[in-house]
Amino acid sequence: MDSEELPEGWQTRRLNDVVKPRSGNSTLIKGRLSSEPKPELFPAFSASGQDVFHAEAEHEGEAIILSAVGARCGKCFRASGKWSAIANTHILRAKSDDMSLDFLFLLLNDESFWIRGGSAQPFIKVTESLNQEIPVPPLAEQRRIVARVEALTRRLDQARQARKAALTNAGTLMKNTISALFAESDSWGAVRNAVSPKKGAVRNGPFGSQLLHHEFKPSGVAAIGTRDVQTNRFEMRSGWFVAREKFEQFRRYQIFPGDVLCTIVGASIGRFCVVPDDVPLAFTTKHIQALSLNSDVAVPRFVSFMLNFHPRCRNSLFSQVEGSAQPSLNATKVLETELPLPPLAEQRAIVTRLDALHGKLDELQRLQREVETELASFTPALLAKAFRGEL
Repeated sequence: MDSEELPEGWQTRRLNDVVKPRSGNSTLIKGRLSSEPKPELFPAFSASGQDVFHAEAEHEGEAIILSAVGARCGKCFRASGKWSAIANTHILRAKSDDMSLDFLFLLLNDESFWIRGGSAQPFIKVTESLNQEIPVPPLAEQRRIVARVEALTRRLDQARQARKAALTNAGTLMKNTISALFAESDSWGAVRNAVSPKKGAVRNGPFGSQLLHHEFKPSGVAAIGTRDVQTNRFEMRSGWFVAREKFEQFRRYQIFPGDVLCTIVGASIGRFCVVPDDVPLAFTTKHIQALSLNSDVAVPRFVSFMLNFHPRCRNSLFSQVEGSAQPSLNATKVLETELPLPPLAEQRAIVTRLDALHGKLDELQRLQREVETELASFTPALLAKAFRGEL
């Protein structure tokens, strides 16, 4: 920014003229220091922030710690009290009393400000970066800008928390509504009571060498994996396909509209959804259990709601999970999971109520994503206005 473009009383100055830079102690290596606080240890800053502790406090007072190496180099942290800075950091202090460290932190805690080098292991070109010019308003204006930014940031945080609280409350309402269902009821049975008696109603596969990773194609017949089976929602996320000729070997694993799918392996275990009417030609993989239901006994969407959210169903399902590093279920365990099966009319009425709640929850989740995106873009825009003297 040219001096002519700055508000009256502002200056452009080289960063090196307003800060006293100093490298962190290169002999202090993160892996050799304690990651746990102890009464006899002092906080120490690595390139990741204040995440280690050292027996000595090499510095005291206010400073800015610059992450100088790594994927997040350019990130800054505030230090105060007694502390140390270790390898891969740089220490910045204000040279004079007419420079607010709080204002400098707002300006410098911006990864795009710092000039980088390297690719596999990025690092900050400190000398070049310190030669950059920055806008410097009078001290009183620096303090006013800091106070204004902090006030606006608090309001942004309040908006973010309010939206999160609304989302949490909606999710709690959904769970509480479902938990209250069938508390004292003789409608309880097992998932197997809801499954069609027809051959092939329960299917899972292919396994092992039947389908190898190199056989997946960019298009063709969809292979359904865990990313496609979200909680109460079928989404084509996996992007796995096989040639039509290959699918003919797996036709017995084909999925159909109204099937209930369950994830049975890994961290996403225990998610259920219903296959929609517009599903393309697709089949399960070994991570997915498919169930075709008896339409005279069960409404698929009702079954999915209960198995995803009812605590009695969840406890029954997860009490059967095997393994810890790689948790898993199988068809027998899914079929033995407890499930209420009231008359079809009651199931449909419950689905209508829960779909309305679920729709509100989906809308809140969508709004939450939008708010997070807006807030993420608002903060840099706010700081840009501040450093132009427009705040």
